Amino acid sequence: MDIVRAFRIVSIAEAVSFLVLLLIAMPFKYMADAPAGVQIMGPIHGILFLAYVGLVFVVRQPLRWDLKRTALALVASVLPVAPFLVEHYWAKPPVAAGNVPQAAARG
Repeated sequence: MDIVRAFRIVSIAEAVSFLVLLLIAMPFKYMADAPAGVQIMGPIHGILFLAYVGLVFVVRQPLRWDLKRTALALVASVLPVAPFLVEHYWAKPPVAAGNVPQAAARG
């Protein structure tokens, strides 16, 4: 598995874990007095968060991100749904010069 694909998977997993932590585990902790969800999801999200941040620096060069895009991808790590957007819009490997899609070649 290449590193960009790994980043895309971690990005989605990090965003999902953040949403589960915020929308399911935290309400159960405070409204139902059931802290087990946070005790389980907290460390899982923490590991995925650290993996996301580390992988941002690893994929920066293969994805040809400038400093601004790298900084925005790092800011995205603290916003609940932003890693979904980073994965969808920015984590696509650059198209090689000889592999131009047909629609782009015509227009």
